[in-house]
Amino acid sequence: MATALEKTRVRIKIAGRVQGVYYRASTVQQAQSLGLTGWVMNCSDGSVEAVAEGAQTKLEALIAWCHQGPDGARVTQVDVRWETPENNFYAFSIRR
Repeated sequence: MATALEKTRVRIKIAGRVQGVYYRASTVQQAQSLGLTGWVMNCSDGSVEAVAEGAQTKLEALIAWCHQGPDGARVTQVDVRWETPENNFYAFSIRR
C-alpha cells in the first residue's frame, strides 16, 4: 500500500438510501475540498459508486465521509477496494 503522501486510487461502493438525497453532488463537494480527482455515479442497483485518486490520507477521509453521507442518506454498507492509480483524472465529477 502507498505511503500517506503517495498518490493512490480507491473504488468505493455505497449501499443504502443513497440515491435521491444529493449523495453524488455532496460527494463531489467533499472530494473537491480534499483535493481529490475522479468520479461518482448512481448504479442501477440503487447504490452509488465512486473512484477517486489522491493522497491516501485524503482518500481515507473521503471513505470515512461516505459512511455517513449527506443529510437524508442512510448508508448501510461501504465496500472499499484499493487500486493502482491511473492518473487520468483532472477533476472530480458526476458520471452519468
